[in-house]
Amino acid sequence: MLSEEKNRQLTQVSAGTPMGELLRRYWMPIAGVSEFDSRATKPMRLMGEELVLYKDLSGTYGLVDRRCAHRRADLAYGMVEKCGLRCNYHGWAFNETGKCIEQPFEDTAFPGRNAKDRVTIKSYPVEVKGGLLWTYMGPKPAPLLPDWEAFSWDNGFTQIVISELPCNWFQCQENSIDPVHFEWMHENWGKRLRTGDMSRNPAHLKLDFDEFDYGFTYRRIREDSGENDDAWTIGRVCLWPCGFFLGEHFEWRVPIDDENTLSITWKYTRVPAGREPYVQKSIPTWHGPLHNPDGSWIDTHVMNQDFLAWVGQGRIADRTQEHLGASDRGIVAIRRRFFEEMESIAAGGEPKGTIRDPARNVRVPLPMMDRHKVLEPMTVDEIMSDRRTQLFYTTYIFQAGQPDWVRKEMSDAMGLEVVEFDGIVKARTAKAD
Repeated sequence: MLSEEKNRQLTQVSAGTPMGELLRRYWMPIAGVSEFDSRATKPMRLMGEELVLYKDLSGTYGLVDRRCAHRRADLAYGMVEKCGLRCNYHGWAFNETGKCIEQPFEDTAFPGRNAKDRVTIKSYPVEVKGGLLWTYMGPKPAPLLPDWEAFSWDNGFTQIVISELPCNWFQCQENSIDPVHFEWMHENWGKRLRTGDMSRNPAHLKLDFDEFDYGFTYRRIREDSGENDDAWTIGRVCLWPCGFFLGEHFEWRVPIDDENTLSITWKYTRVPAGREPYVQKSIPTWHGPLHNPDGSWIDTHVMNQDFLAWVGQGRIADRTQEHLGASDRGIVAIRRRFFEEMESIAAGGEPKGTIRDPARNVRVPLPMMDRHKVLEPMTVDEIMSDRRTQLFYTTYIFQAGQPDWVRKEMSDAMGLEVVEFDGIVKARTAKAD
C-alpha cells in the first residue's frame, strides 16, 4: 500500500504537480485527424486545462486556451479562418502559436496602436502521426514525436476509438502491466457472464517483468504455453508513460484531469492475401460508449470490461487500502520508476524514453508478440478456419459501439462481412458446451 502523499503524487496531473510536470514532457494523442472532416473546432480538457483544438482553412491545427483574451468568450464556438481561429463575440483572431493576429475594431479605429501585438493566449503545438493528432504541453525544446514502426505498416485497415472514462489515468495505466487480470476478467468472468460456464481457463504459472528504453514488458507462462512461446520470450509492452502496445494495437490513457481519462485506441488489421495493394485514404475515428441503453455498464468487449474494472476502483483509487500480491511486481516496478522520474525532472534530468535524435526516430520498433500473424497476409480460408483469428477479421472485439459506416469500410477492406461482436467467448444467447 502507499501513503496518501505518494498516491497524490501518482494521480495529480495539473501544472505544477510532480506527475503533471512529468507527463507534460511527452507527446500525447488527443484526437483523430478524421474527426475534423466534419468539424472545425473541438473543446478539450487536458491535464486539468480548458483548451480548444481546431483546424483552420489552410489545414493548420492549433490547440489554444478555450477562453478569448478579450472578455473570455468560449473559443470552441469560434470561426476558423485561412489562418487561425476568430472569436465569435468580437472578432479577435489568434493563430496556432496563440498570438493575436487581428482586433477588427481596434485595427480600424486606431491602426497605429498595434494593440494586438501585446496580446497572446496559451497555446500548445500539434502534430499529425498515424492518423492521430498529438500535442506537447511541456517546456521547450520539445522532444520528437515518436515514429513508432506500426504507423508505417501498409496494406492494413486502421481505426481509432475514443472514450472518456470517469476515473484517474493511473489506475488505467496500471492495467498495462497486469497480466493476470486477463485470465480472470476477460476469460473466466467473461465466459461465466455469457454462458454460465464455471470452468476455468488455463492459469498463469510464471511471470516476469523487464524494463527497456520505452517502457516495460510483462512475460508469462500459462498452463497452455511454455518457455518457447512469444508470451514468454517477448511479452507485451507497457508503453511509457501512459500507453500499452499489444502488437496490432496501441492504447493510451491521457489524463483529462485528476478524475477523468481520455482512452484512445489505434487498431491495425492486415488485409487478407490477394487484396493487396490496399491503401486506406482516411483512418476512421469513432467514439465508444460505456453504458447500455438501460444505464448498465457494457461488459461484452475486452476494453469495456477493463473500463468497468478501472471505474470500479473509484474516481481515484485509494492505494492506502490495497494489499498487493505476487503478481503485482510489475505494478511496483512502474510506480518506483515514476517516483524516480518525478525526482529526476525536478532536478533538471531528461525524462525516460524521450527521443531527440532524428536518426533514431525512424520506424522505431517495439517488442512485439506474434509479429508474423499481425503483418504477414493470411488467406480467407486460413482466417475462417481459426475461430480466434476469424473474430479479429470479422468483428471488433475491443470496444462496443463500432458504427455501421466503419463496419462497412472494414468489410470492404477485408472482403469479409464484419459484424457486431457480442461476447468474448460466445454470444450471450449461446449455450455452454
